[in-house]
Amino acid sequence: MGNKTFMAKEKEVVKRWVVVDAADKVLGRLASEIARKLRGKDKAIFTPHNDTGDFVVVVNADKVLFTGRKLERKVYRHHTGFVGGLKEVLAKTLMEKKPTEALLRAVRGMLPKNSLGRRQLKKLKVYAGPKHPHQRQKPEPLDIKA
Repeated sequence: MGNKTFMAKEKEVVKRWVVVDAADKVLGRLASEIARKLRGKDKAIFTPHNDTGDFVVVVNADKVLFTGRKLERKVYRHHTGFVGGLKEVLAKTLMEKKPTEALLRAVRGMLPKNSLGRRQLKKLKVYAGPKHPHQRQKPEPLDIKA
């Protein structure tokens, strides 16, 4: 018999907690690194159909940067499901009202569009300020050069 392909089982995967400071980081570059961490693609045991990723706590999400003129020009759209229910909000307005939403949307777009992706998104905790309630989990600081 030949070698068998290793498949990580979800119960056996050690899920660590990491904390990321989003201050002065570019939104998309930061989001792609966070999505990588949530999926577990940085681990040697990565298995596409299992959740092998870590928990990610993001602080200072209100200080995330947009490149170019995106802050004035980028439009976030969603549909309510009702007739004429297309809602549009500028990035600047979104950052003023819900500073965590832009990062959440960016990461959500980079995760799989299925039940696994929804489960992985629940491991992302985003906070606008420098404080977070996850000290008990002893999150390790993660330096992302984005």
